[in-house]
Amino acid sequence: MKIVIQRVKQASVTVEGVCVGKIGEGLLLFIGIGREDTMAIADKYIEKILKLRIFSDEQGKTNLSLLDINGEILAISQFTLYADCKKGNRPNFLQAADPQKAQELYRYFLDGIKNKLGKVEAGEFGADMKVELLNDGPFTVVLEDHELGIC
Repeated sequence: MKIVIQRVKQASVTVEGVCVGKIGEGLLLFIGIGREDTMAIADKYIEKILKLRIFSDEQGKTNLSLLDINGEILAISQFTLYADCKKGNRPNFLQAADPQKAQELYRYFLDGIKNKLGKVEAGEFGADMKVELLNDGPFTVVLEDHELGIC
């Protein structure tokens, strides 16, 4: 998996002009699912994301997690995180999971987050989405398997 995490004051996603997800303070997640990903890997990402201390405390230090601030999550499926641009000018996406597997793991990931956190919104898998955000910081973190000791 590859996940881009953006700390936001607010974020929303629309599909065909209809808002399908909207949050206040929390995290906007762009989630890429690879061919080798499993539920066990998704579980590790869930735990890491919920415990990442990337929100400011009273002294302005990044000591608080999403759980500490009672924050929200907006999750967007984004296979393009697996773009391979090494050869030529057109990216290939051969390392991205096939759509059926990716959708199953995306739903599993969302359910896992929802079980541990109150407010979780999501984009529509496979849709052409328009994402709006007010980045806080800006503060952006990229998580990949090697950072979680997976590969």
